[in-house]
Amino acid sequence: MTELVEPATPASAALPRWCDRCGGSVAGGPHQACAAARALEPPRWCAHCRRRMKVQVVPTGWSAVCVEHGEIRG
Repeated sequence: MTELVEPATPASAALPRWCDRCGGSVAGGPHQACAAARALEPPRWCAHCRRRMKVQVVPTGWSAVCVEHGEIRG
């Protein structure tokens, strides 16, 4: 019997390279102000490819869509 197995991805691919609030490099320094603001607002930039995301805010939450990496909700 065979089963579908997802391809292995390198550990570095799973780590975000960009700040999802300001779009700056995570390696460039701490983003404490961004982390504090993200507690109250949705992400604006994709953390994996640095594309600007389409964000929709509704009374029950938010959704952000990257054309490359899909949708996240909060």
